[in-house]
This record gives sequence, C-alpha cells and structure tokens, in this order.
Amino acid sequence: MIREYRTISEIVSPLMIVRGVDGVAYDEMAEIELPGGGIRRCRVLEVDGANAVVQLFESASGINLSQSKVRFLGHPLELPVSSGMLGRVFNGMGRPIDGGPELLAEARLDINGLPMNPAARDYPNEFIQTGISAIDGLNTLVRGQKLPIFSGSGLPHAQLAAQIARQAKVLGDDSSNFAVVFAAIGITFEESEYFVREFNRTGAIDRSVIFSNLASDPAVERIATPRMALSAAEYLAFEKDMHVLVILTDITNYAEALREVSAARKEVPGRRGYPGYLYTDLATMYERAGRRIGKSGSITMIPILTMPEDDKTHPIPDLTGYITEGQIILSRELHRRGIAPPVDVLPSLSRLKDKGIGAGKTREDHSGTMNQLFAAYSSGKEAKELMTILGESALTPIDLLLAKFAEEFERRYVSQGFDENRSIVQTLDIGWQLLSILPKSELKRIKTDLIEKYLPEDRK
Repeated sequence: MIREYRTISEIVSPLMIVRGVDGVAYDEMAEIELPGGGIRRCRVLEVDGANAVVQLFESASGINLSQSKVRFLGHPLELPVSSGMLGRVFNGMGRPIDGGPELLAEARLDINGLPMNPAARDYPNEFIQTGISAIDGLNTLVRGQKLPIFSGSGLPHAQLAAQIARQAKVLGDDSSNFAVVFAAIGITFEESEYFVREFNRTGAIDRSVIFSNLASDPAVERIATPRMALSAAEYLAFEKDMHVLVILTDITNYAEALREVSAARKEVPGRRGYPGYLYTDLATMYERAGRRIGKSGSITMIPILTMPEDDKTHPIPDLTGYITEGQIILSRELHRRGIAPPVDVLPSLSRLKDKGIGAGKTREDHSGTMNQLFAAYSSGKEAKELMTILGESALTPIDLLLAKFAEEFERRYVSQGFDENRSIVQTLDIGWQLLSILPKSELKRIKTDLIEKYLPEDRK
C-alpha cells in the first residue's frame, strides 16, 4: 500500500528523517516529489517507532522540507529481469543506458535476494576455462566457486577483468549455455567506455549483461550495483539454467561507499573506519554464488579489489579472503618488468582447483604438471636470489637450470598479453615444454608413465 507524507524534518545527505510514519518497513522503497514535480528515489534505512531514516539515491540539493512529499511504495528495491537482458548495458540502478528500449520484464526480483541454504548447495567440481595460463593451469577456476583477484592501484586489473569476461567459457555440451554478468562499481567514465567498447569489439556483449556505476554517481547507488548484478545472475542461472560468471570490479569502491554511508549514520566505526558489519555485508554478496542441488545452472564469482597500499592485511582483502575460496594476486614487480597479466602464482591460491581438473575435465596430466611447475618455479626463484647474493659461480648446475626455468616460466607461461586466448591443452603443452628444460630426474611430482606420454620427444 502506497503512503504519502509531508513530514520531512531533517536532511543530512545522503540521509533524511521522516516523522509520523505508520506501517513503513526496513528496506522499503520510497519516492520524494519536489515542489516542481521532480522525483527522486530513496529507501528506508531504519525505522524507530513513528520515525523513519531514509537513504537518498540522488543528491539532496533542492529538496524543500516543508513542500516536498515522501511516498512509501510498499516494496523493496527490485530489478526487472528477462532473457532480453543479455547484450544490454544498465546503470547501477538497473536502468538501460545503451540507447535500447526499456526491458520487457518477465519478473521483478528483490535485489537483496535470499540466502542459499547450505544443505541445498552442490559441490563445485567442473572446470571453467579463462584462457589465461596462470589461472587455468595453476589456480584453476571451478564452476560455482568464488575466486577474487587482489590487485593494487595502477595495476592492469581492468584489462584482466575484460580479458576474463571476453574469453571465459565452459567446455563440453554446456558451452553454448554460458553468460557473463559484469558489474563495474565506482569506476571513471573512461573505464566504463573501455569495458563497453571491448565487449562490443569482440562480440562478447551478446552473451553479457553489463551494469556500470560511475564514480560520479551517488554512494548509495554503488551499494546497490553488485546486488543488481547478482540478482540478474540468479535469474539466468536458476530460472534459465545458464552457467553464469559474475565479475565485480572494484569491491574497494563498494566498501568505501559503505563506510561513507555508515559515517553519515554516525555508527561506531570498526577497523580503519569501516563499519563493524563489513564482513557480514560482503558475505551477503559473495555467498550468493554457487550451485544448487536440483538446478543445472550455476553462479561463479570473480570479485576484483584494489588493496590500499598493496596491503593484504587491509580489512577489505582480509575479510574477502575469509569468505572466498582462494585469491589471485597481481604483482607490481612483474608489472614493472612487462609481464602481462602480472599474476604472482606462488602466493595465489584456488582452494577448489583439485576438484575441477583431471581426466574428463581437463587432462590426466594436469595435477602432476601443476605441482611440478609450482615446485620448480619456487626453487628457481630461490636460485635467482642466491645468484644475486653469491654470484653465478656459487650455484650448482641444477640451480642454474632452475634459475633459467624461472625466467622462461615468467616469460612464456605467465606472460601472454591481454589478447591471447589459450586453451587448457595449449597451457598444459607449454608447461611440458618448460619442464623439458630440467633433467627427467628432477620431475619428481609427475608419474613416470605421464612423463613418457607427454614430455616432448626431443627431451626423452
């Protein structure tokens, strides 16, 4: 039931207090009608008896306390959804901004969604190919997983996000039933144009839904944007039986908006000024990814965040790491050396990688080559450090080979540019070519029959 009031008593942007209300609920949507007829949207943030604290989605300028009206709409913030969303670009509030017609909605979903019952979750165990060797070969993404990317200011996470969105796919019979939901949160206009242009240039737009929230948009809209994207993903995955990859960039901008609103509400701050409920708030988003028993669709999530001052102990990456199943870390040192994408494979981790690889999923030698590449690269990095301290003459012949392996690994395996799309077979074959630098006696983590089958002929 719609209720209308003229009892606005105070505005402290982005918050407004309305007194003498009745039957208003938390998270209910409302409209403010200005004296000139203009409409601005808001939602109920808190109800205390007959008083409601309302959160504005737009600027508070021009709102006359005595002459403006507040209309409570009786429903939460909703997103209209349909199969026609694919190929469309929306703003952070779910309105089309690509010049196309309004969406003909098949349903309207509460953007806050419903928590997925843990007993209804199905275990992630199917491979998703990103076309990036450092991820596919060593930190494999599995269908239904949450795998964040930890970046830093100035690192090319935008290019990496666009590359994953462009190249990602599932293999086998479900390959045509794959979609990407891409949410850009608090980005610049130039970045927004870059993403849309890249999607259009490569044709990836046809299987994608894009939500773009600009840095100039209100902070409150920034909080709604990822939930808009997840609502669209849930509809496509669990109503249309699609496999959906959700990419959220940048979660740091989301958390900053949350801190801004929390400060306006005069809440007691937690670590570094962020609200004490930051963990819970992030979990309400991240835990919407996964697979459901009895549903053939799935939601896989890649949240991207920039670590302030490259600090992994900062609350945002720290709490994200607790909730998600691993992390991909970008390296400033590799970026300076021209390695693209600059994925630091040793501290990176995918906790579910063992579930999505092997015979029938990728290839029978995947697990062995992955472990051997990790071990050889780690030893090679140590050998290079010793070389720097003691000189090349102090190293054994094996140490010299390992140091050479580490250099070639970064140059040929990790570095592939932002346009090369490698199949999992190509990634595994490159791994074998690199392992052929080492003598067979050093390949201790791979079964002998696999060495005989896959090691290049000239090295056997």
